[in-house]
Amino acid sequence: MAYQRGSLKKVHRKEGETWVLRFRVTNAEGRRVEHTLAVGLVADFPKESDAWREVDKQGLGARINDAPSLAGRVSFHSLAEHYLKADYGMDAVRPKSVNTTVHVECIVRQHLIPRFGDEIAEDIKPLDIQRWLKSLHMDKHLAWTTISKMRGIMRRIYKVGIVHGHVSKNPVEHVETRSKTDYRAIVITPEQALATLNSLPSPLHFALVLTCAATALRASEIIALRWADVLWEEGRIRVSKRWAKGQDGETKTDTSDGFVPMHPVLAAHLREWHRQTPYAKDKDFVFPSLRARGHVPLSASIFVADHLRPAARKAGVQISDGQRFGLHNLRHSLSNWLVNKAKVEPKTVQGLLRHSKIQTTLDLYTQEDGDEARAAQGEYLMALGVATNTVQ
Repeated sequence: MAYQRGSLKKVHRKEGETWVLRFRVTNAEGRRVEHTLAVGLVADFPKESDAWREVDKQGLGARINDAPSLAGRVSFHSLAEHYLKADYGMDAVRPKSVNTTVHVECIVRQHLIPRFGDEIAEDIKPLDIQRWLKSLHMDKHLAWTTISKMRGIMRRIYKVGIVHGHVSKNPVEHVETRSKTDYRAIVITPEQALATLNSLPSPLHFALVLTCAATALRASEIIALRWADVLWEEGRIRVSKRWAKGQDGETKTDTSDGFVPMHPVLAAHLREWHRQTPYAKDKDFVFPSLRARGHVPLSASIFVADHLRPAARKAGVQISDGQRFGLHNLRHSLSNWLVNKAKVEPKTVQGLLRHSKIQTTLDLYTQEDGDEARAAQGEYLMALGVATNTVQ
């Protein structure tokens, strides 16, 4: 069944003149027959354009393409629309965050549907998918990590389609991509972090950067903090939400929902900021937008562009134009320093960063330390007995 939009028609019913959405489906005998869905009264939607907006609002476009069809003959467009409805709607088994929902819908609607939407889902060949994904890297210069996410979403579209009986096979299972990223985060030293802090005259900005540097909280988590989350007597900070799309949302993962330690030194600085802030009630944001009178937290992106990047450059951090740098780099920097310099057990660092897998901590949030590598190489040369005092 190819993806269809249907057509609108006015009909007279008991409740009054009504808009109905007409569409065709394939019945069990393989015949195409017309079905209808009620949209609303003409009195409520006098113009056809108003009725079409109601169709979109009710999600009827997806529903008519979920109608019974010949098994395996569903279009990829219809399969994708069904996936967005089934896996990201109210009935989803695993609720998704706002950010995840928006990100996935963007990939589905801007990349997958434009390429494969008109094709019958079960007729799409694995090699065609793999060649297309490779072309995104070669021609569009997309990162392999992004392409790998696209593959994962496309694989999930088919998996959900199989569960609901729309398709019987998943061609993406046989498709390969690369998942290693070429991205290397800028890591700053404690000395550079201190110089950055000293370049921030605002006590609000100072407290924000110090807290982020010491706790490795994600930007969305740290700006969502209220004073009630700062547990003074327990010496820790509660992390139960993140700020997304102008409102509180769930944490990135279940593991992210928890606590981070608050050392007495950090607590002392936060107490000082608590004495100065005009918004010090339990429900107030720890790092509020002063311009918005504390009704919302400060904007992390604006703060980074206007204050953090200039302060870091002033502190000697090498940041090229267009290069990524923000609060998240403080998270990378703490992890890197704890593992490579302080020799803290990676499992402890994993707990501080609240990663579900320790490999994420080791692969993405720590980088090879040149001094440590040279020292290790020197120890091996000493063991070989080839070390010499004449080496300059």
